[in-house]
Amino acid sequence: MDKDNANPTILTASQLPTRQQKKRKTSSDGLKGGFLANISPKVSFLSGPFCDTPWSDDADSDDDFTDEPIDEQEIYDLISNISDPEHPISLGQLAVVNLPDIQITPTPSAMMEANTLTRVLVKITPTITHCSLATVIGLGVRVRLEQALPPNYRVDIMIKEGTHSQDDQVNKQLADKERVAAALENDTLKGVLDKMLETCL
Repeated sequence: MDKDNANPTILTASQLPTRQQKKRKTSSDGLKGGFLANISPKVSFLSGPFCDTPWSDDADSDDDFTDEPIDEQEIYDLISNISDPEHPISLGQLAVVNLPDIQITPTPSAMMEANTLTRVLVKITPTITHCSLATVIGLGVRVRLEQALPPNYRVDIMIKEGTHSQDDQVNKQLADKERVAAALENDTLKGVLDKMLETCL
């Protein structure tokens, strides 16, 4: 298969905005390896019958159980590692998905109830203006978010204005629920989407 854009701009993993690396660093500070890796070193119940440090004094334990609203960074972390269908590189590294192009309505801080209808809008930027796989990339992003987000989230995927020569047509296809459902029943296309999503954690 000939590639439309054989030399796209590629970002390194360290250039991508993410909250996931911070989580990995904090969990690796504890005991190394095995099932004990996530146990806080402050807790001493394994070394004696009584724990000197009460659970209530451990600030991290309270943070682990608080419900935080899903924000743009979390959406980005869900979709940035989707593999591009043409290049063996992620959509985040190709800057097809970008953190500033993700909008959540109402804003995460304004959401009070768990069943509030929430709209997630993701604008994708194809690597070239005549990308033939823009619709497939949009479908991959939609499938990933619909699988990962709660049912009260409505997902809208669009091509960023002015980044594709046929952005109106692609946007119409991505917004049409019947076309999306029909596309997801196509075995060949489903195979492409499954391969794109293999790289997601």
